[in-house]
Amino acid sequence: MTNKAIIHTDSAPAAIGTYVQAVKANNTVYLSGQIPLDPETMALVDGDIGAQINQVFKNLHAVCEASGGDLSNIVKLNIFLTDLSHFPVVNEIMGQHFQEPFPARAAIGVNELPKGAQVEIDGILVI
Repeated sequence: MTNKAIIHTDSAPAAIGTYVQAVKANNTVYLSGQIPLDPETMALVDGDIGAQINQVFKNLHAVCEASGGDLSNIVKLNIFLTDLSHFPVVNEIMGQHFQEPFPARAAIGVNELPKGAQVEIDGILVI
């Protein structure tokens, strides 16, 4: 039988729809997509794509911690970008937040994201 728990932290943005920040099933955590919202104001962070990517990783980190893990427990990331030319910036910033072995990853170009964000990232971690 699956042991399922809903993960929530005030250190990451609250859900803005019919979803939760993450769901833990046994030792696997499924992270909902995070966009670059400041969890206190629920507004997009100011700045360039680098600032947005950093905020997304901060948000993901907070949800990982609330689930009993951290970014190093992530085994799969899905990265959604409204402009794939920003992919080198993603690589650079990921290098600041992750060490080898890196997680599996997909990068997908999309037309638009919620609230006008330029980046959204979701993932799976194993604790």
